[in-house]
Amino acid sequence: MAGAPCSSMMSDNDISSEEQKAIDLTSEVFETSACERRVRVTVPRTEINGYFDKEFAELAETAHMPGFRVGKAPRKLVERRFRKEIVDRVKHVLVVDSLGQVTDSAEFTPISEPDLDMSALVLPEEGDFVFEFSIEVRPDFDLPEWKGLKLERPVRDFSSDDVDRAVKRVLSRYSDLEETTEPAALGDYLSADITVRGEGETLQSVEDELIKVSPSLSFHDGAVEDFDKLAVGAKVGDVITGRVTLSVDAPNEAFREKEVEVEFRIKKVERESLPNVTEGFLQRLGYDTEADFRDAVLDSLKRQLEHEQHRRARKQITNGLTVSATWELPPSLLKRQMEREFHRTIMELQRSGYSQEEIIARLNSIRQNSAANTAQSLKEHFILEKIAEIEKVEDAPEDYDTEISLIAAQHNVSPRRVRAQIEKAGHMDILRNQIIERKVLGMINEHAVFTDVPFIWNEQAEDGIEAVDWPLGGEPDAIDEATKEDLKAVHQEIDEKKRVDPNVRVQ
Repeated sequence: MAGAPCSSMMSDNDISSEEQKAIDLTSEVFETSACERRVRVTVPRTEINGYFDKEFAELAETAHMPGFRVGKAPRKLVERRFRKEIVDRVKHVLVVDSLGQVTDSAEFTPISEPDLDMSALVLPEEGDFVFEFSIEVRPDFDLPEWKGLKLERPVRDFSSDDVDRAVKRVLSRYSDLEETTEPAALGDYLSADITVRGEGETLQSVEDELIKVSPSLSFHDGAVEDFDKLAVGAKVGDVITGRVTLSVDAPNEAFREKEVEVEFRIKKVERESLPNVTEGFLQRLGYDTEADFRDAVLDSLKRQLEHEQHRRARKQITNGLTVSATWELPPSLLKRQMEREFHRTIMELQRSGYSQEEIIARLNSIRQNSAANTAQSLKEHFILEKIAEIEKVEDAPEDYDTEISLIAAQHNVSPRRVRAQIEKAGHMDILRNQIIERKVLGMINEHAVFTDVPFIWNEQAEDGIEAVDWPLGGEPDAIDEATKEDLKAVHQEIDEKKRVDPNVRVQ
């Protein structure tokens, strides 16, 4: 689910810590779409004058004016001397106070900051101050019935064999790769130069990419299906080729939903050698005994099962609840929320015990249809958020401690370090939304009627997908580094322009 869009409004803590007295203003709200409003605010002259009076009165007490002691200069002289600075300050404070009052009293729930260019606003010398802004809002809708839903719940009692397979996957993260002259087999690794071509153009060229021979090779914007059928039997020096239709949301817009050719030039075939589970190896991972290690792996499996139960329940719940959610979402909102959806997914999977490779595979799947995934996630969020408001679901400090501890355990780092990283990235609000939504879904589950179905963990855990962390079609916005020839050509052009006009300004 996409993290909740930002709901905080503009503030100005540096201006005043006192509670702001209500402004005698008027506002008109126009619905431009289900998720957008256009607001016109009118602040009467009397209010503007009051703000000026307050600012000048405070300034007169501290202003330094030649020939006068501090605080003794005539008010009119102070006004003439500092008029420009005070106009800018009054405008800023007045707009901030007005925005807070309008959005607090409006019959809509903001989900973003107002689209307002403060520098373009002009505070008139006479008459009222009128300004407008656009703002994204949560759509207005009737909450569907969410109690008594009939849901399927995946269940599984993990066996010793399940733990053995999971242990092997964990050990694989610490394995050594040994070069072999034998043809590639399923599960081997290929070091290859990859070239992607489309319509006679080279879109990507990557050297020495290490990829595992798997049934599917996933990229940001598409996947080479049946990759194992191409790669099994390949030897050093071989060139294998696959064809991929790029996704509808591929970063390279010119090649969206177009077929490209992916060429792999094999440079090495390497085979995995798992480490021995010795006492030293276990201590390196932070475990005293092999039993402790297996218990930790089992706990990770249980968290993955919990995540799958959560994911399936949420999908069933929101499929039912979002049937009537037919509102169109602004493209700008979807674009902004895509990145938040990636971060939400990362934190959700990290706390559920998934490896970095598995997380990249999930992210690639999301990217390949990111607009549709984000739109559905936003609709889900709006509904769950409204249930949370009605049922007064709130977060608590211990909720953050739990989530952060689970993420930290997955990376074998301290919770304090994880918290600092999340705060520095500005993702605490995403974590908060994750906590609230988890609580709401838990509440829905308490009122649901469940039918248990088997969780086919083997299908989830086997190495069916190898994920590569870049797009086949390339990033069209990327700018190639200038070569010496490029720079020489630029300087020649500048010299030519200056010969024609010595005063020319060249950018």
